Amino acid sequence: MQDSPFERAFARLDEAARHVEVAPEALERLRHCKAVLTVGIPLRRDDGSLEVYEGYRVQHSDLLGPGKGGLRYHPQVNLEELKALAFWMTCKCAVMDLPYGGAKGGIAVDPKKLSMLEVERLSRGFIRRIADFIGPGTDIPAPDMYTNERIMGWMMDEYSQVVRKRTPAVITGKPVALGGSRGRSGATGRGGYICIRELARTRDWQPGETTVAVQGFGNAGQEVARLLHADGYRVVAVSDSGGGIYQEDGLDVPRLIEVKNRRRKLEALYCECSVCDAASARQIPNEELLELDVDVLIPAALEDVITGGNAEQVRAKVVLELANGPTTAEADVILEKRGVTVIPDILANAGGVTVSYYEWVQNRSGDYWTAEEVQQRLDTRMCKQFHAVFDLAASKELPLRMAAYVLALERIGAAAEAMGTARFFNGD
Repeated sequence: MQDSPFERAFARLDEAARHVEVAPEALERLRHCKAVLTVGIPLRRDDGSLEVYEGYRVQHSDLLGPGKGGLRYHPQVNLEELKALAFWMTCKCAVMDLPYGGAKGGIAVDPKKLSMLEVERLSRGFIRRIADFIGPGTDIPAPDMYTNERIMGWMMDEYSQVVRKRTPAVITGKPVALGGSRGRSGATGRGGYICIRELARTRDWQPGETTVAVQGFGNAGQEVARLLHADGYRVVAVSDSGGGIYQEDGLDVPRLIEVKNRRRKLEALYCECSVCDAASARQIPNEELLELDVDVLIPAALEDVITGGNAEQVRAKVVLELANGPTTAEADVILEKRGVTVIPDILANAGGVTVSYYEWVQNRSGDYWTAEEVQQRLDTRMCKQFHAVFDLAASKELPLRMAAYVLALERIGAAAEAMGTARFFNGD
């Protein structure tokens, strides 16, 4: 077995290379991160004490363009995980045909233990440390786990102060008032919803007869549940870190979202309410939700929740990966043998980076679009790339995940060839 999350993630690209003609040096480039930065960020706490937090930014590849990827605040943030996430971002941007490479970063911190002012000071201190490493044409961060648009606004403002120039295009996922894009909130969930909608058209599903379970009820999970519920799908189970709820005849998703977000406090910037407070439905643990007899299972929380140990118990016919890396390679093999369709993360959750790209374009041009225009552009691009992956899978008789990696490798390989590979320089 491979030694690190990055190597485990890369193994899938190695497998994809067996299905496409690509220069070996394209793979060699992708096997190494372009740059890795580790910083110490001193934070003066409200009580006067000083703590130093470790922060990271990983730039995996710039073959297709500047780095793009989120910043997460979580106690378990570590460099090896971020390298894998940056690699996935490289592949995701290639699948969506965006002019970006992959990047990722974060701080090893539990932000819920900090005050609002402490989160702001930490965020600004982080940007001061990495300001020379990022930029609108170099590396463009965005929100990720436990960061949000307000934090992105602080970061954009701090970077602008460092470079002495208002620079909205350095960060995406900002508040609209600070140059953010309309239609950005919920874009990840909307992209996943579009994938389900397009898959349903190939399977002649009836929404009212199609059941859905969502593990992870943050921004992405809420949005995909809301859109599917509005189309008539029966969302029978949802969960968050506090546990889950199940109701066979379907949950009232708008009411769940209201309850989940009701106690969002300005002091903390984070939702402190659980879906378990929402209804008299049966409470279930997260592990049980993954094994429910539903048509569509949507893991929208953390990595590695479907593993070799529980994949045999997954009864869903379709798994839509809104989280990054929720299915391990061992689980993939089991699910494929059992005929479960997996819509992979590098396609399913690409709505967020796609609308981040639209925000970056708007920031650089000064021409801002309506929410309807943004959503239509997202719909068009997601549909096009979903069917590109779907058709490739059919023509090569591959699972959707492997087809997505093949498509990504084709596009990245073309960029490597355009710069000249050994074949060119040897005159072959």
